[in-house]
Amino acid sequence: MLERYHRELLNFLNRQVSDRDTAADLAQESFLRVLSVQGSGQAILDVRALLYRTARNLIVDFHRRDAVRRHEPLDALPEEFHPPAPRHLQPEEVLASQQIIRAYVATIEALPPRCREAFVLSILEGLSHAQIAQHMGVSVSMVEKHVVRAMVACKLCERQLRGAGSGSA
Repeated sequence: MLERYHRELLNFLNRQVSDRDTAADLAQESFLRVLSVQGSGQAILDVRALLYRTARNLIVDFHRRDAVRRHEPLDALPEEFHPPAPRHLQPEEVLASQQIIRAYVATIEALPPRCREAFVLSILEGLSHAQIAQHMGVSVSMVEKHVVRAMVACKLCERQLRGAGSGSA
């Protein structure tokens, strides 16, 4: 197969990409892919057609990669044309996130020590209520009360943050 179609395919590819070395690479990759299909035991009705279809697909991929490479580097663009950072990296968003985190941490730190311990073990450590009860030496019911109390405090914190956020907009 290689000898039969190599020169023909190479000339075809060279006309498409205007570079003999690139055409040779694409021809080699085309042959490798077709040989791989043959080696897998799949029936190929027309080897030449598969070879050319594979080569055309590789040409499309080559042109796509080439188009991406032709873009100017971001550093070469004037500052006003730079794309903005993602929203979560914008300074205002980072500051707001930090303030929200501080508010939740303050809320959790303000909880009674045993309540805070049960909440942290449940939410942050992922322990079950039974595991927490055993660890703390209390009943599962008491753990549930502590966790609910902490969740209520966090919900109140969330409401306050929403109220503060809507007032400044």
